[in-house]
Amino acid sequence: MDSTPRPSDLVATEKMSPRELAALVDDARALQRCAEAGATQPLLRGRRFGLLDAAGDAGNEDIALFDRAAIELGAQVAHVSPYLTELSEPREVEHTAHMLGRLYDALVCQGMAPAVVRQLGAEAGIPVYDDIASSNHPLAKAAGLLDPAFAVADKRRFLLQALLVRNMT
Repeated sequence: MDSTPRPSDLVATEKMSPRELAALVDDARALQRCAEAGATQPLLRGRRFGLLDAAGDAGNEDIALFDRAAIELGAQVAHVSPYLTELSEPREVEHTAHMLGRLYDALVCQGMAPAVVRQLGAEAGIPVYDDIASSNHPLAKAAGLLDPAFAVADKRRFLLQALLVRNMT
């Protein structure tokens, strides 16, 4: 699971090549086998994620899925109310991005305006993920490539974990 973080661009799974997607699925399978054997490793120990949820819905299934995926691997997740919209002043978004970039190792934006997420990604200096926990995200569609014996939510969780480990270690 070797990859370098790409802090200046949005981490976009929809732009993955077939080879990159196959490698991500292989990593997810390895994490799946470890979980089955009860040998999950804290691969993200010490990493801090800021989860910006525009709806402020901590009980949301997608938010809970991301929390579980990151925490199982030893990461910390802080839920942050972004108070940013497409009407926010660019300077305000820039200032917020710089502050969040100092506090967290990566940001996960759920339900935020794409333009705001792009600007956060350009200014934060850390990886910024856009809706990666959403059931509509291209990453969730790759869940069908994993062992059918597992529930869809578990397969999505392993793919999320594989993506985070690839980009954060």
